[in-house]
Amino acid sequence: MAAKEVFASRFTFVVAGIGMAVGTGNIWRFPRVAAEWGGGAFLIALVVANLVWAIPILMAESYMGSRSRLGTVGAFRDFMGRRFAWLGGFMAATSLAITFYYSVVCGWTLRYLIYALTGTFTAERDTQALWDDFTATPWQTVLSHLVAIAIVGAVVVRGLKRGFEKVLKYAIPLLFAILVVLAVQALTLDGATEGLRHLFTPEWSRLGDAQLWLQAFSQMAFSTGAGWGLYLTYSVYLRSREDFGLNATVVCGGNLLASLLAGTAVIVTLFALGTQEQIDSATAGNEGLAFIFFPQLLNEMPGGAFFGVLFFLALALAGISSLIAMVELATRNVMDAGVSRPRAVGLVVTVTAVAGLPSAFSLDFLSNQDFVWGVALLIGGLLAAFAMMKYGLERARADLDAVSDLPVWAWWPWLIRLFPLMFAVLIGWWIHRAITEFAPDDWWNPLVGFSAATMVLQWLVVLLVLRALNRFLADRIGSGPMTRLD
Repeated sequence: MAAKEVFASRFTFVVAGIGMAVGTGNIWRFPRVAAEWGGGAFLIALVVANLVWAIPILMAESYMGSRSRLGTVGAFRDFMGRRFAWLGGFMAATSLAITFYYSVVCGWTLRYLIYALTGTFTAERDTQALWDDFTATPWQTVLSHLVAIAIVGAVVVRGLKRGFEKVLKYAIPLLFAILVVLAVQALTLDGATEGLRHLFTPEWSRLGDAQLWLQAFSQMAFSTGAGWGLYLTYSVYLRSREDFGLNATVVCGGNLLASLLAGTAVIVTLFALGTQEQIDSATAGNEGLAFIFFPQLLNEMPGGAFFGVLFFLALALAGISSLIAMVELATRNVMDAGVSRPRAVGLVVTVTAVAGLPSAFSLDFLSNQDFVWGVALLIGGLLAAFAMMKYGLERARADLDAVSDLPVWAWWPWLIRLFPLMFAVLIGWWIHRAITEFAPDDWWNPLVGFSAATMVLQWLVVLLVLRALNRFLADRIGSGPMTRLD
C-alpha cells in the first residue's frame, strides 16, 4: 500500500528530518562527550564523520523511501528482492526497541518541565533526591511514559498533513529559538569564557587519538538518525523531485547546529556557575547532567526559573520530535500490510505502552536496552549500504544525479563501498569496550547489563525470528511502484 501524501515543501521535509535527528542526546550527551574528548578537535572529527558516514547513508535511506513509497520492510524487499525483507524488519525492530525506552525518557522530560513550571527547583531542593525519588516511584515514571506515548500517538494518528508535518514545522523552529536564547544567556554569565574554551578550543594532539575518532563517529551515528530507518520513512512522503544530497546535508547540518547551541548553553553554564565537583560529576553521566546538575545551577543563574522552563521545554520538544519519527516508522510498516492508520497507530502505541514498562520500572533495564539497541543502529547503516550495493550503486547514483542540483559523481558510491570497513572498525570497538571496559569479568554473561553477550544475544534472537518470518513479511507488505518479484 504505497503512501499518497507528500510533504508540502522542501522546508517542511527538512524540518521533519531535523526533528527526527535532534533528540535528547543532543542536549545532554553531546555537551558531555564533546567537552571530554578534546573540544574543537572532537568537533572536527564529528564533521568528518557526518561527511563520510551520515550524509551518504541518509541519502541511501531517502532514495529507498522515496522510490519504494514503502516503510523499511517493503523498501528492502523491493530494492534487494523478496529474500531480504527481513533486513528491513531488523531495521524496524531496532528502532522499535529504542521507541520502547525512549518514550520513558520523553516522559522524564515532560515531568521535569512540570517541575520547572511549578517552581520545584529551589535553593532548598536537593535535585539528586528529587531525581532518585522520581525514578524510584513507579507510578510517576509509568504515568509520564504513558502520557508521552499518548501525545505522540495523537499526533501520528492524524497523518502527515494534519499531524506530524503540521506540528513539526512549528515545534522545530521553536526548539532552535529556545536553544539560541539559552546559548546567549549562557554567554552573558561571568566565567563563560572558560566553558567556551573547554568546548571549542581544539586540542590538536587529540586528532591523533583513535579513541577520539571512534567517539565522534559513535556520537554522529547515534545523533543523526543514519541507519535508523526514520529518514527512510519520512522520505516515503517526499515529493517526486528532490535534491537528496542537499537535503541530507541540511539535516546533518541542522543536527550539528542544535548540538553546538545546546553544548554552548549547557557547558558554558556549568563552567560559569558550577563547582569543580559538579563539573566532574556532571560530565560523568548522561542523566545527571540534564536532570540533577543543571537544575542545581538554575538557582545560581539570573532569571533561573524562566530559563529552567525554556531548558526543559527544549528537552521535551527534542524528545517528542524524535519519538514522532519512531512511531511513524512502525506505523508505516503496519500500514504497508494493509492496516488503516488509526488501527496501526493504536497497535503501535499499545505495544509501546506495554513494552516500555520494564524501562519505566528499572533504570538498569533502560540502560541495558539503550546500550544494546543504540549500538545495533550501526547495523542498520550497514544494511542500508548493502541494499545500495545489491541494487546497484551506479544505477542509484544516476537516479540521484538526475534530480540533484549538484552532481553526486563518484564520491557517494565509494563511501558506500567503504561503509562495511567503517562499520567493522566501529562495531569492533564497541564489542572490545564491552569486553575490556564495561564488563571485563562478565563479558560472556548475557545477564550482565553491559556485557558483549547481552548485546549479541539480543541481536541474534531478533535476527533469527525475523529471518524465519521473511516469507510472511515479504508477502504481507503491499506493492509499491517498484516492487520486485524475484
